[in-house]
Amino acid sequence: MAKTAIIKHDSIKNIVLELSKVLNTNYDVDNNELCFDLPKNIGDGYFRSINFDFGVEVLIADFYIKEEISLVFEKEKINPLKILINLEAPIAFKSKNNNIKLNRLESVMSSPGTNESQKFIFSKNKPTTFFYIQINRKEFESKIEQFIGEINENLETLLRDLNGINPFFYQGYLSLDIAEITEDFKTCEFTDFMQSVYLEGKTYEILMTYLQLYVEKTNAKNNSKLLRQTTIEKIEKAVLIINKELDVRINVSALAKRVGLNQNTLQSGFKQLFSTSVNEYIRDHKIEYAKNLLENSELNITEITYKIGISSRSYFSKLFRERYGITPKQYVSQSRIKKTQPV
Repeated sequence: MAKTAIIKHDSIKNIVLELSKVLNTNYDVDNNELCFDLPKNIGDGYFRSINFDFGVEVLIADFYIKEEISLVFEKEKINPLKILINLEAPIAFKSKNNNIKLNRLESVMSSPGTNESQKFIFSKNKPTTFFYIQINRKEFESKIEQFIGEINENLETLLRDLNGINPFFYQGYLSLDIAEITEDFKTCEFTDFMQSVYLEGKTYEILMTYLQLYVEKTNAKNNSKLLRQTTIEKIEKAVLIINKELDVRINVSALAKRVGLNQNTLQSGFKQLFSTSVNEYIRDHKIEYAKNLLENSELNITEITYKIGISSRSYFSKLFRERYGITPKQYVSQSRIKKTQPV
């Protein structure tokens, strides 16, 4: 039998509190955090909410449930801005004017407007993971007020609708960078104060990366269609190949064939997911890998140049300086000085 939790919009904690009642389980409280584990008789996994300053709250959930479960947000006069990032099984979203399915690595940013309800439906017997951000725009205003006039016009209009009077809906693709940041969030090993600071930083990193994608898409003359799920999976495969083969020269055309896409689709997919071309993505990751080798290996600069599949040391130095502002030789010197300094 499907389970439904009726939620008010005012606080994300209500989701955890109401779900714990519906699922007949206890929740734990730790300062600004609420969480509970699913009872073993209905599934496995957890729901976890955290609230930060300036009206920013998050809910992260990773679970498998034997019964369909729905979150229904009641009609309210004041509505927050919501961003739901789907990281696993499809999630249904329903409102007055929308009835969609969010596939893996898709997202929705919405505000229901006055007196409109919304519903998220999570499927049974499927691994479900999502990251949900809710922003009370009245409280968030003090965070952005000094930047008013410098923010993108569409974004400013959205963030300054303080009571959420105007309905808003945006369905978008999800940068794989955001998926990686959410994984960092989930696997945080800090505790107490350090954990709080780290998780707040990761939340803002996710939020700003997401809003940047939104701005880029709304500014685009020709909005790209959402990528098919199979295309996203093939692009993820391409990313794995790139990261595994940083020591060789990767031809984009050959890479596209290896993952079963044509070159144009691969390029446009990288542009949507990473806001960069395939070659730029490869170059950036090679240089990042080289930086790690400079810090943590005994290889000299020439050896590292060949290790990342670049045949010219001067070209490597040029790319490194463009990325980090100093030459590899200068970077090695700085790193060694830091290592020899007493703690």
